[in-house]
Amino acid sequence: MYNCAVLFHFFPLIILNLRFVKDTRNSHRGSDELLSGSVLSSPNSNMSSMVVTANGNDSKKFKGEDKMDGAPSRVLHIRKLPGEVTETEVIALGLPFGKVTNILMLKGKNQAFLELATEEAAITMVNYYSAVTPHLRNQPIYIQYSNHKELKTDNTLNQRAQAVLQAVTAVQTANTPLSGTTVSESAVTPAQSPVLRIIIDNMYYPVTLDVLHQIFSKFGAVLKIITFTKNNQFQALLQYGDPVNAQQAKLALDGQNIYNACCTLRIDFSKLVNLNVKYNNDKSRDYTRPDLPSGDGQPALDPAIAAAFAKETSLLAVPGALSPLAIPNAAAAAAAAAAGRVGMPGVSAGGNTVLLVSNLNEEMVTPQSLFTLFGVYGDVQRVKILYNKKDSALIQMADGNQSQLAMNHLNGQKMYGKIIRVTLSKHQTVQLPREGLDDQGLTKDFGNSPLHRFKKPGSKNFQNIFPPSATLHLSNIPPSVAEEDLRTLFANTGGTVKAFKFFQDHKMALLQMATVEEAIQALIDLHNYNLGENHHLRVSFSKSTI
Repeated sequence: MYNCAVLFHFFPLIILNLRFVKDTRNSHRGSDELLSGSVLSSPNSNMSSMVVTANGNDSKKFKGEDKMDGAPSRVLHIRKLPGEVTETEVIALGLPFGKVTNILMLKGKNQAFLELATEEAAITMVNYYSAVTPHLRNQPIYIQYSNHKELKTDNTLNQRAQAVLQAVTAVQTANTPLSGTTVSESAVTPAQSPVLRIIIDNMYYPVTLDVLHQIFSKFGAVLKIITFTKNNQFQALLQYGDPVNAQQAKLALDGQNIYNACCTLRIDFSKLVNLNVKYNNDKSRDYTRPDLPSGDGQPALDPAIAAAFAKETSLLAVPGALSPLAIPNAAAAAAAAAAGRVGMPGVSAGGNTVLLVSNLNEEMVTPQSLFTLFGVYGDVQRVKILYNKKDSALIQMADGNQSQLAMNHLNGQKMYGKIIRVTLSKHQTVQLPREGLDDQGLTKDFGNSPLHRFKKPGSKNFQNIFPPSATLHLSNIPPSVAEEDLRTLFANTGGTVKAFKFFQDHKMALLQMATVEEAIQALIDLHNYNLGENHHLRVSFSKSTI
């Protein structure tokens, strides 16, 4: 839980303006004297975007003025606030819905009034929190329309609250579109923004929106994410409910690798303070608006998924707290499982390493063929084809991240004419047969295989991890092997070679088969094939086409 002293650490601007401020628990009398009799300015006052904190006696002026069923107003009445809640936390309630222009804290009554820039923003906020009860410091709070249409406050007596509002939301109302998206921008200094700009360097593994959500949710409630590609780099804008959470996430995650030796996070504060997300899809998502369409003529999110999104954001995170996660579907669960094994302090590195592969062609499949195919996505340790169910096998990878990658890329692919199914197994290891027991060669230990692609940390093979494709990348080709030799070799696997292209040095090439299934078959048959001159062919899937 963060007190005022910690808040000052994240907002130096407040420290400079508030030399006289003390912890309210130790200077209650001084605060009362400072603020007494100064709740509101006269009705003719023109002051806006200012803040006053009222004491308990002043709050009597508002008693009974607000009703649960009041008419819409851009001023909202917030009740049952925790005793030590800060202005920053209350302001953060409104930030996802638009600009906050004023706040009045009634600490003696555990209440507050929050003024938004527009009535429309206030209506959206009330509608959302009517369905999803907001929490501050693990305590439910209640939000309703105020009878006040505008807060008229005197800013001269409480610089502390004024500085908080200026630091968190700023006073400029400029709207600036970001290329490819629509984002409302306010001119705040980057260090106070709740929005982070994220760049992924060395992105050898795919990083999805759900992976980002899983990682960054450990530092607070993630409200919105927009992903895009700029300058050939995968980037994202991610908005928290509170700038303090953004500060925590940046300090903890900047420079960390999502996966082993790759996918490095480069994080900075954005100049934006609010993201306007139009669609919920794999490129952008507003977790406060599960009803948004998916865009491009596609239907909106499935109602069950939308409900899961709503449930996911049912708690507004206290600064420093970790939000609970409710991943809505299997794809997101897979991404979340991978994200749960990121290589960074404080994040679990566990995960099941054993896969269950079913619907195999039992007449054709062997432990060696499974080792070769699954070895594209990790170092296979053991393979066991089930004795009483030979269309199924258990495959143990080196770590949970590799098993996740293999499952994501190979589930639903065709191997030996059958669509295979890949899921995580309940088993933690693949047991070898007891000594002296003949299992007909159905179990094999590959722990010491020289063919593992990823034994060396930071290996260049991390750069060649792609989904199965009709185009194959060939390497370690000796000078004496010509294009026709390779075309004939791959045609003999039972497929059709559609195209071929040597790299400039002739040590590598791209070769395109007619289908993905044919490419999978060719990779199984020809990876590590002896081309002579002590050269064993290396085959992997390519992202390129010829």
